[in-house]
Amino acid sequence: MPSCWEINIPHLTNVQDIVKRRARFRASKRKRMSVHSKPASVKPVAAPDLARLKKKGRVITMLTAYDFFTARLLDEIGIDGILVGDSANMVFYGEKSTLSITLDQMIYHTQAVSRAVKRALVIGDMPFMSYQASAEDAIRNAGRMIKEGRAGAVKLEGGEHIAPTIARLVEIGIPVMAHIGLVPQSIHQLGAFKVQGRDDPSVEYLKRSARTLEDAGCFAMVLEMIPADLAGEISRELTIPTIGIGAGPQCDGQILVTNDLLGLFEDFQPKFVRRYAHLAQEARTACRSWLEDVKNRDYPAENESFH
Repeated sequence: MPSCWEINIPHLTNVQDIVKRRARFRASKRKRMSVHSKPASVKPVAAPDLARLKKKGRVITMLTAYDFFTARLLDEIGIDGILVGDSANMVFYGEKSTLSITLDQMIYHTQAVSRAVKRALVIGDMPFMSYQASAEDAIRNAGRMIKEGRAGAVKLEGGEHIAPTIARLVEIGIPVMAHIGLVPQSIHQLGAFKVQGRDDPSVEYLKRSARTLEDAGCFAMVLEMIPADLAGEISRELTIPTIGIGAGPQCDGQILVTNDLLGLFEDFQPKFVRRYAHLAQEARTACRSWLEDVKNRDYPAENESFH
């Protein structure tokens, strides 16, 4: 008698073939669907979304960008907001302060960032003297930042005195982020880039300004270089989110200048900056290697040439 392994069972073989064919068909169908299906839609972050994130207790993340490629990288990692900051005047143009950058320059950089972004909220920084002279100036210039720069919001520096201007902008539909503490556009009045809110009058002014600016309608507030406990107190008192830079861990979110984070700006390093890379050093090393290869006629090689 033949063993069980030698017995031919045609119907069993047919069933196995059918199962295999069905499995291959299902795999092929899934592959076709993945190729032709539309990519999942990305919901852009809008200014009101930040208050909802604060209510949920989720930390808000922001970084700066001034060009298309940096903005695209930041957007791809899931950053909540990208500030096109007037800090470009220092880290992009090499100036000693933010004061001399123009509105046209800021719009140019904001356009480049906006073209790259699919999800993050793009915030255009209003440069010095683009909003201080009158509410009419502020409306006209902030309108250009939204219309021409395609920003989703603007940022204005200043304490309680700027509240009427913010209220007017919000009234006509322009979302505004406030900025208190160290306000770099007032560097000549402050005398230096130094921590604010270390004496009683300054503490009271910052608290009063925060309440007043929230009442004026701003959707978020940057707290720059103020003591951590004061920043925490302000953050707990406000319903809008606070975004800290040099203001400790108790803020609702954090922002840094990307050039500082990446080690691209080496002129000085503020205490609050943590460098996650040293790209300036790496760039010098790479370019020096290319320079030596060219001098030694090692570049371009045969496989890098056309014939």
